[in-house]
Amino acid sequence: MLTDLQCRKAKPAEKDYKLADSRGLYLFVTRTGFRSWRWKYRYLGKEKRLVLGSYPEMGLGAAREAREDAARLLKSGVDPSLNARQLAAVRQQEADTTFEAVARDWHQGQASSWVPQHAADVLGSLERDVFPRIGGLPIKGITSPMVLEVVRAIENRPSIETARRVRQRISAVYGYAIATGLAESDPAMPIKAALKPLIKGRQPALTTLEEARALLRTVEAAPAHPMTKLASRLLALTALRQGVLRTTAWSELDGLDPEQPVWRVPAARMKLKLERKLDARFDFLLPLSWQAVEVLQAARTLAPYSKLVFPSQRHAHRPISENAVGYLYNRQTANGRHVPHGWRATFSTVMNERAQQQGLAGDRAIIDLMLAHIPTSVEASYNRAAYLPRRREIAQEWADLLLEGMPPAMELLEGPRR
Repeated sequence: MLTDLQCRKAKPAEKDYKLADSRGLYLFVTRTGFRSWRWKYRYLGKEKRLVLGSYPEMGLGAAREAREDAARLLKSGVDPSLNARQLAAVRQQEADTTFEAVARDWHQGQASSWVPQHAADVLGSLERDVFPRIGGLPIKGITSPMVLEVVRAIENRPSIETARRVRQRISAVYGYAIATGLAESDPAMPIKAALKPLIKGRQPALTTLEEARALLRTVEAAPAHPMTKLASRLLALTALRQGVLRTTAWSELDGLDPEQPVWRVPAARMKLKLERKLDARFDFLLPLSWQAVEVLQAARTLAPYSKLVFPSQRHAHRPISENAVGYLYNRQTANGRHVPHGWRATFSTVMNERAQQQGLAGDRAIIDLMLAHIPTSVEASYNRAAYLPRRREIAQEWADLLLEGMPPAMELLEGPRR
């Protein structure tokens, strides 16, 4: 039987050679000096050899244990060499089955049941926040602390709601992986208890015309990319949801009537039930003030070759970041008192108060229509063009009030004013 000292002293020779131990185990030494443990055995009357591991990574004692394990397999009727190849193939498959590969398969299977924008948002969140951290890891090797680290980074931006959505999407990927035999458990499930609480309620919004004007003046005078300022102004003028506005393509706006421009937003891009998103009768008609058209003209001047109205600075084929306007507000004067979505509440509050003062009680329902609020009882009878003349008047009145004393949109392209 071999000793550790003999193994350590085994040097390369002119030819490969063996140092026998016992019961078919031997140390094989090549001419280049590589040493490995091998076991000679017979299976179905045929002599075979099994490589157990390299020396000195596998010591003498460990090699004898590996030989005994292989001998037990042989005694049970299993060929140890075939078993080793099968195990190696399984390990290789597990290493190749990365989280990103499985997540993309899951997304591809789900995308047909989602509207295109939601499908793009889901994949975008994974590509931005998840794949760079754990996408290249075997899906079976990812632990709950690893997932929590991914989600914590999003929470610390801070984006509490996005962090929760990303955790849900990771969990959905693991649900698919478990169902297809690619994983055995979901490491995203236990971390729910460790997430920061999401405090739901009305989005922070300024409620007076004076405050709204002051915010716009401040952010438009600040050092920031002109495209962000233009998006901010159009968001304020239209009271659209930010997700709809920032992903707008010029194809929706080409051919606007120069006298009475109406932006027709496809139902598929609006916040609607899935069956309504597929129904053109629920396209949203948005009358535009001349100031809103002016913003669009400035955006076209800034990025004349982009298919998007508000393209990203870094990637012209992608829309401006969902956080761009919000970060601008937080850097300046809003300080948590107003978020991009808050323009909807500001518009509603100011214009409803004016309608009440002027004895125009019927304007409340019209203002709701301008915010794309569809009564829950409405189905096929929904009239998207209802009260369009009055909606145009309210849109123009709001723009005149909000931008009183403000510079033309083209001046926003010139950089911060002193």
